[in-house]
Amino acid sequence: MKRADAADAFGVYVHWPFCLSKCPYCDFNSHVRHTAIDEDRYVRAFAREIETTAARIAPQEVTSIFLGGGTPSLMKPQTVGGILDAIAKHWRVSPDVEVTLEANPTSVEATRFKGYRAAGVNRVSLGVQALDDASLKALGRLHTAREALEAVAIARAAFERYSFDLIYARPDQTPRMWADELKHAIAEAAEHLSLYQLTIEEGTPFYGLHAAGKLRTPDEATARALYDVTQETCAQLGLPAYEISNHARPGAECRHNLVYWRGQAYAGIGPGAHGRLDIDGVRHALATERRPEAWLMRVEASGHGIVSDEPLNCEERADEFLLMGLRLTEGIDPRRYAALAGRELDPGRITMLREEGAIAIDPDGRLRVTRSGFPVLDAVVADLAA
Repeated sequence: MKRADAADAFGVYVHWPFCLSKCPYCDFNSHVRHTAIDEDRYVRAFAREIETTAARIAPQEVTSIFLGGGTPSLMKPQTVGGILDAIAKHWRVSPDVEVTLEANPTSVEATRFKGYRAAGVNRVSLGVQALDDASLKALGRLHTAREALEAVAIARAAFERYSFDLIYARPDQTPRMWADELKHAIAEAAEHLSLYQLTIEEGTPFYGLHAAGKLRTPDEATARALYDVTQETCAQLGLPAYEISNHARPGAECRHNLVYWRGQAYAGIGPGAHGRLDIDGVRHALATERRPEAWLMRVEASGHGIVSDEPLNCEERADEFLLMGLRLTEGIDPRRYAALAGRELDPGRITMLREEGAIAIDPDGRLRVTRSGFPVLDAVVADLAA
């Protein structure tokens, strides 16, 4: 995996907040609307927020664009084209820019995918989530396993680069069941898989069911076994982990997500989008209005939907770099942490975590979390940041 310096990459994240239905495990900023969405109005607002954002920062070359959601594949191809045109109008775009669009199998049509390709999308990420119908129904998904695999085939025909997501540690799932499903998935995945353990998030329907004892997830030992199966199976079949939940053939990593994990700058455009921008030499953490209609009115009135704009101090910037960077198997350069924080990581804590087998120091000095350390990543980061 090519490592990049902080100056090498700049991403643009665009959030399309609408879905056909709300999944019971999802705490993302997604909304169901039963009337038609005025896509032309949203394109104008996206373009306006892009213009305002570009004017606040030094000129950049965009190396990756990610259209996330929600369900961006509900957009018309001309809507996607309008957004990409606005980005190209206000920023230089790298000749080999990675442009990813998230899609759900229920909204995948061959003609629509050809339209996205013509608009400039060159990579798709499909929300498959499971490859058996009972699990899909339990997860509240609107597609069948057959429809999911048909969508993957359409993606394969339209794009050289595609990925899909699966959720594991589902109710009643055993390591053997997951290993079989994972082998099937890898046979369908050309280069990349995102594999997430099911988490019960407060405020979701699953949270209430879980609290009432009506939804049982695997116990800690089984969840760990499922994680181990994930790592072993993917590594054996050529898709090793490059991040705690993401697996790819060497060179096929999602470049946009690497922008986040390597602590590089990116613009967040659209309802509920987050960004990290360098403004007059200071890193800012930004967030926009989550409610789509309220965001729209803010942008039309003032050129942006920002509701939070916080300059990060040295300590906050360094902690964020540590938190994100240690998710990667490549780890971090402790010298960059020291440059950001104004202090080095505590040698005593590094020694303790090395002796426990949770971290390792590579010959080039990079610090990374070991495979045995990843299941307790939060505790490792907390120890190092203290």
